[in-house]
Amino acid sequence: MSTTTNFKRIALVAVAALGMGLLSSAPSQAAFSGAAGSQLTLAVTAGTGTLEGTKSDSTTAGVVTVTGLSLAASDSYTITSSKKSWPALTTGALTPNLLFMLKDTATSTGASFAKLNNPAIQTAAAAANTTTDSATSVDAIAPSSAPTYVNSSFFAYQESATGTDRIAGTYVYTIVVTPMAGATAAGTPQTIDLTITIAALTSDSLVANASFSSAFIGTSTANESDAAFSRLATASDTPRGYITVKLRNLAGATDGTAARESVTITTTIGQVGTSTNRGRSVVLQYNASSVDYNIYSDGTAGTGTITISTPSVNFGTKSVTFYAVAPATLVASVATPNLRIGSNADSVRVVAKDANGVDWAGTLYIYASAAADAVIAGAVRATAAADATACTWVAATAIHSCPVTGTAAGTAKFKVSNYATAALATAAASGAEATSNEVSVVVNTALAATVKLEFDKATYAPGERARIYVTPLDSTGKAIAVSTNANLLASGGISTTQAVTFAGTTTTADSLTVVSITTKANSSSTTGARAGSMEYTVYMPVSGGTVTISATGGTSLPLAGRVAVTASATVTDSGSAALAAVTALATTVASLETLITTLTNLVLKIQKKVKA
Repeated sequence: MSTTTNFKRIALVAVAALGMGLLSSAPSQAAFSGAAGSQLTLAVTAGTGTLEGTKSDSTTAGVVTVTGLSLAASDSYTITSSKKSWPALTTGALTPNLLFMLKDTATSTGASFAKLNNPAIQTAAAAANTTTDSATSVDAIAPSSAPTYVNSSFFAYQESATGTDRIAGTYVYTIVVTPMAGATAAGTPQTIDLTITIAALTSDSLVANASFSSAFIGTSTANESDAAFSRLATASDTPRGYITVKLRNLAGATDGTAARESVTITTTIGQVGTSTNRGRSVVLQYNASSVDYNIYSDGTAGTGTITISTPSVNFGTKSVTFYAVAPATLVASVATPNLRIGSNADSVRVVAKDANGVDWAGTLYIYASAAADAVIAGAVRATAAADATACTWVAATAIHSCPVTGTAAGTAKFKVSNYATAALATAAASGAEATSNEVSVVVNTALAATVKLEFDKATYAPGERARIYVTPLDSTGKAIAVSTNANLLASGGISTTQAVTFAGTTTTADSLTVVSITTKANSSSTTGARAGSMEYTVYMPVSGGTVTISATGGTSLPLAGRVAVTASATVTDSGSAALAAVTALATTVASLETLITTLTNLVLKIQKKVKA
């Protein structure tokens, strides 16, 4: 087998270098055998880390090309490498050495190669080199006949048998080619730099990605969604709220994909940041998979706008509300029209605002206006003792919900204040007192005497949502306080003359047959609840007609109330409506035709008279 054929077979085992860019076009030259006119020419192409952060191998190699004219059969050369520079996050000691692999000898004539990455040479080089030097080499032996040209290329790649994944970045190696004339006569070494660039893995990227990163504001740490909140504006070193930031790179929200970018937070009111770095605008470190940044009050009342961003992601704006020490206005309204004996939650609701019109979320107190009122419900506000009852701030609806305890049947008047006692209000320890308008509550001790069924509307479109209300009434026909009647309806509950469909798990065919009814204390425009009633949600038939529901009063009612009750509603017939519309249109068209004929005849008469 010829030497040239052997070179080509060796070259078949080499993996082609990917993405190679020309690093240097200026060749380095050296005498090959010492004879005049002979030379070695060096050239390299860079290696690119297409494996994205993993250990480099021959697929990401650079290429070293050596060209020379050998004048003697004893000519040879060696190739070694030395580490020159590496990424800032690694060290020379951890930077991998270069290995070499024969790539191409297509233009060589009879050359042979030995000692590729020769262990003996590596050992000797390692002993002589510093920790930043490579200990790999190639011995290239010239052809047995001379003169002849040697033109050979070698893959140069990072050793990947040991060590960890490479730090992403640029690695520069100096390639040293030493010509040899005979066994010991070394010519002048020639050098050229070769670069291998390792790209970062997507999962190792420190760049934040908007699709996988998040920022939420709330009253607790580790927020998973935005929560509106209002806090006292008085300056405090205790955080009033928190901004939870999670930075993730393009790989998403799995382990090990946290990005590392600075976080910039600004606010128009209050302060943001950490206990040691806070202000109206701060740049903060992000050094974990999730970081909570603090929100502080600084004495400024109002609604503030907070912006959160990193160099790669803009999270938009959030809002925070700081209210003044004292409210400016309190507007009270009755939420529960009929109170029962005992505790009644959410009886009175109050809208509180400070002087800036900001929702005031401090503590309010409800109390009976006079001793006579306290006989019916609640208690008067004493001078020294806190007999007033505290209300609860409901952030979702921005109202205060106040409870009232019923004592006896009747009507009682109440007021709401930001002070629990008259003494505190006089002292005005926390700002001026604000007092609400007076409201009247009714304590109703009446029992159910009858039951009423009704729809929320008289007419529905086909398939439209409808609500059915079941309401126990007292002997005068008025609604009573919230109650549970074990047998308000007789066995079978509510029946319908036409099939209706039901809304999820709240209202089903079975629930309409229930005979025990618990009414609601308050009305709600959201759920359709009505104070004093129990509501069912159904969907009307898709065909037109009258839907009638019926039930009979149960044993929870006196004998006079155990009678059949009904309610009806109409579902419009879409076909009849369409036919009526077509008929009306036809009538209109016929009238227009008659009018046109009349006008035509009139015009003809006029024309005849003009001619005459």
